[in-house]
Amino acid sequence: MQTMLHAGRFRLSLARPLVMGIVNVTPDSFSDGGRYAHLDAALAHACRLLDEGADVLDIGGESTRPGAITVSVEEELARVMPVLRELVSWQVPLSIDTCKTDVMRAALDIGIDLVNDIAALEASGALEAVADSEAAVCLMHKQGVPQSMQAEPHYEDVVTEVGSYLDQRREQAIVAGIATERILLDPGFGFGKTFAHNAALFKALPVLCRQSGPMLIGVSRKSMLGQILNGRLADERDPASVAAALLAAQAGAAVLRVHAVRDTVDALKVWQVLQP
Repeated sequence: MQTMLHAGRFRLSLARPLVMGIVNVTPDSFSDGGRYAHLDAALAHACRLLDEGADVLDIGGESTRPGAITVSVEEELARVMPVLRELVSWQVPLSIDTCKTDVMRAALDIGIDLVNDIAALEASGALEAVADSEAAVCLMHKQGVPQSMQAEPHYEDVVTEVGSYLDQRREQAIVAGIATERILLDPGFGFGKTFAHNAALFKALPVLCRQSGPMLIGVSRKSMLGQILNGRLADERDPASVAAALLAAQAGAAVLRVHAVRDTVDALKVWQVLQP
């Protein structure tokens, strides 16, 4: 079992689940679109997440919610680079949430520590960009593209197909020169999956974590929780998000990507001390 994540400037222990705090510098993210789109607001939010116990900050400049509109490389860079340039001097692990090779390279050039890619480095040059760095990478599964991925997602066996895809992308990353201890995998909850698909994947997390390697799990405030809660809105889903994060931790998740950092960190501390 992998016990350490080599992420750029950092060697992060996986003895406990790491908490990744979300900093969206977008006008249209599903949960907090526009709230942190300006530099000062984004930096204040990042500082707050660190104070609450975040181990890693994940900076994103393009919404990937269902139906989201693609933005240009230039627009994405304009959103994320001012934030990243400030944060890189804070000496905390930083992740760039992007699927664009040019954005990856720009972020890597200034010392970013992890590339969080919903396209699992499938873009031209993406594998090479990460391989040429010391950064870690999170390879995510999705079916389709954000603009239409929720139209008619279909699988014969979602657990087998997602697991197989992640294993294949992991092997391709290794062949490209990305060391095993730099790789995280993400089943991609909500990315081209119905509620039934998401539920099946979540229940299979113990097997996926054991067989495929360290997993990053991101279900915070997602619609799958809203469906369980009879349509509760995204900003009302934090208690459910914490419950799901704890279940993922129990299943063996290595990293939990969350909005409510303080509540998640507190819940994990209680679980670590009192679990049977």
